[in-house]
Amino acid sequence: MAATGPKSAKYIFVTGGVTSSLGKGIIASSLAKLLQSRGLTVTIQKFDPYINIDPGTLNPYEHGECYVTDDGAETDLDLGHYERFLNRPTSQANNITTGRIYNNVITRERRGDFLGKTVQVVPHITDEIKRNIKLLGETGDYDIVITEIGGCVGDIESLPFVEAVRQLKFELGEKDTLVIHLTLVPYLQSAGELKTKPTQHSVRMLLENGVQPDIIACRTEHPLPQDIRRKIAQFCNVQVSSVIEALDAETIYDVPLLMQKERLDQRALYMLDLYNDKDADLDAWKGFLGRLKNPGDTVRIGLVGKYVELHDAYKSIAEAFIHAGAANECKVQLEWIQSETLVDEHHCAQVLSGLDGVLVAPGFGERGIDGKINAVRFVREQGIPFLGICLGMQMAVIEYARNVMGIPDAHSTEMEPHTPNPVISMMEEQKSITDKGGTMRLGAYACKLKRDSLAHQIYGKMQISERHRHRYEFNSDFQEAFEKAGLRPTGINPDTGLVEIVELKGHPWYVGVQFHPELKSTVMNPHPLFVQFVKAALTYTQKKRTAETTSDVLTARVETADVVD
Repeated sequence: MAATGPKSAKYIFVTGGVTSSLGKGIIASSLAKLLQSRGLTVTIQKFDPYINIDPGTLNPYEHGECYVTDDGAETDLDLGHYERFLNRPTSQANNITTGRIYNNVITRERRGDFLGKTVQVVPHITDEIKRNIKLLGETGDYDIVITEIGGCVGDIESLPFVEAVRQLKFELGEKDTLVIHLTLVPYLQSAGELKTKPTQHSVRMLLENGVQPDIIACRTEHPLPQDIRRKIAQFCNVQVSSVIEALDAETIYDVPLLMQKERLDQRALYMLDLYNDKDADLDAWKGFLGRLKNPGDTVRIGLVGKYVELHDAYKSIAEAFIHAGAANECKVQLEWIQSETLVDEHHCAQVLSGLDGVLVAPGFGERGIDGKINAVRFVREQGIPFLGICLGMQMAVIEYARNVMGIPDAHSTEMEPHTPNPVISMMEEQKSITDKGGTMRLGAYACKLKRDSLAHQIYGKMQISERHRHRYEFNSDFQEAFEKAGLRPTGINPDTGLVEIVELKGHPWYVGVQFHPELKSTVMNPHPLFVQFVKAALTYTQKKRTAETTSDVLTARVETADVVD
């Protein structure tokens, strides 16, 4: 698409109805991927209806993981999908909540910007929503801005956002906006048929709020027959070609190809009056899917964490393993292990002994800490490949201090504020902070690697940048003692001197990192730490199999010799 001067962005809105968790983020990401593969510049933003300023203080059990951007924004996990699909970083502008909208308006009211006026939902709150929706589009960087509206149509919390969409459809013009409504078409087993009534009611609710959807995407377990599509089109005021089938997929990475088959991108471009004669180039994406679905081997990796009952709490880690597995042409079979179950050392050994690698996950608070320390000790002593992330790295430091360096009371001041040996302690600039929201060490920071380190081999460069989310750090007062004892700090922040990476001498593969590498892993750029960790696990399991085969052969020879004798 030839462009002269600043781009005038078109806006696509993705709403949802019937029920939550239908996959608005995946549909938005898939459409964005298709449009991007046609040569268009696309970004996606998420508008969440909850009143928290951001998800930073939410329990992972309630909201899943908190995704962190380069600029330090604590955001919804859907931004992770956006980055993984588009291979482009997002920012604070890509995630807005009701809390932030109201906070902005109330701050302006206190400042006196609305003197003489009554501040109301309409127009003041809706104007602030519209201003935020258009922020990225007005940069001139994008052809298309896709906005996902969180929650369900009909929720009280979503009403101001839907109203803002209604106003924008009139203000921006007919060909500059597009509304995609994602609904559910359930299959009733007893009746043996698909039911369109939930979709009809959901669209009717949207119409009551003044918004006519342009495209209806229907989540379904069974293909949509043409007569069902015609029925939905007839009752929902859209053309049959605007009823899109969104079948359940084997993996979320299949969805762009399914949406391409349904011609969602072509339909969107036509309705936005955007001329684009370039075919979607998804060859690299198909190559990734080919490797993902045809693995040559399997590795079992234990993910030890305190929120494992809800897999979304570690969403980016799970996806990073999918990317790394495909890169190694092997399947990563994740074993989700609740760290509290590993407090007993014998049970810990039983659970972990059959694994090819162990990742000790990030988290906050003291629940499950002893189990994580036991897990680290077992993999260290047994030579099983290990990766510790954030709190996982801190547990590796504490375990080594206690069991190798002879400091039995070594601890973190997060769990034991008065420990005499705080090998992990609160960062100095954090000690005066009382507010919990948005005050951690957040976002991208530089890290300088030691040339003779495993980290340098993994990254292939001396300086890296990774995203952080923490208050506590390796206590640099102990750095020399750890280095002498064999746990080497090999990654240091050049500005503060803070330790970012530790490695263990003489171990096949043992790395702890203070940052969150999983946040930068994408389909097209799997994170090197995960790629090499999975490779180490693959090497470990292949050696183990070879040793078992050799042992079986020797046993057979001995038994044969006994028979001959």
